Amino acid sequence: MALPFCRRVAPDMLFPATGSSASMATKIPAEKFGKCQCETHHSESILYQILNKEHGSETKWHQQNCSPRCCARSKGCPCLDRRVVLRTPEATCRRASEVLLKTSTFIRNLPSFYHMPWEDQFVLIQQNWAPLFVLGMAQEGVDFDLREIPGTSLLKKILLNQSSTAMNKLDSSSAGASFTEVQKMKNLLWKFWDLDISGKEYAYVKGIILFNSECHVLKCLPYVQSLQQEAQKALMEFISIMFHGSLSRFTSILQLITSLRDIDAEAIEELFFRPFLEEATLNVLLLETISMKPDWL
Repeated sequence: MALPFCRRVAPDMLFPATGSSASMATKIPAEKFGKCQCETHHSESILYQILNKEHGSETKWHQQNCSPRCCARSKGCPCLDRRVVLRTPEATCRRASEVLLKTSTFIRNLPSFYHMPWEDQFVLIQQNWAPLFVLGMAQEGVDFDLREIPGTSLLKKILLNQSSTAMNKLDSSSAGASFTEVQKMKNLLWKFWDLDISGKEYAYVKGIILFNSECHVLKCLPYVQSLQQEAQKALMEFISIMFHGSLSRFTSILQLITSLRDIDAEAIEELFFRPFLEEATLNVLLLETISMKPDWL
């Protein structure tokens, strides 16, 4: 039996164009950090010999198995533990909050979204808010600079006589977001800006991301699948008209959408919202997005 709210809606009603292109955004080169710690060469000083004696087996393994080229891929590489924070948190977090608000407004203005059960609405927002947020950052042309948080040195670990397990627990709970995850997000922003995506395209891409057909727990999954297909079709038709039938742009955008789904939501929350939310989470804000009355009602 078909659900009463599972009906077909015109593409322009589904995904109204919002905002302007990020083509005019000021493009500031991404900040470069120092060399990988794995490339640091130790001198044969007395201090180094003492440290090396205490951790001889660990150092020997690292020298044999962690070359500079494989550093970023090694699970135990110190580069993967690097933590970063915003260089100008007050201004950047304010802009991030504005992006989150505009994203919520976009969702609330979709009649097709509110035709679904409340439980499905929450699942879709909870699982897709992070890529939608990054997409909003791209559309608004929000760039940001980072500052690295110094890690705990090997000497300090020895002097404090702390076990490896205790130090790993301490490092994981330190402030800041993962450098690797944040850099992944910055790279995606630049790829969107390089494509010079229009407001219409952003609207259709948001629809493709929001109506995620991979959320198999949805009560109205066939309806969501049809909405995602409608958004993909609308995007392809728009690109075909505006770019003379070229499908390479459509393929590039779909690849970026796939990359957006790999964005770490915790890294976004830690970087942009933790300084103000403190111990709270974004779940409260997500619930408010659903409970707020849509503008079209």
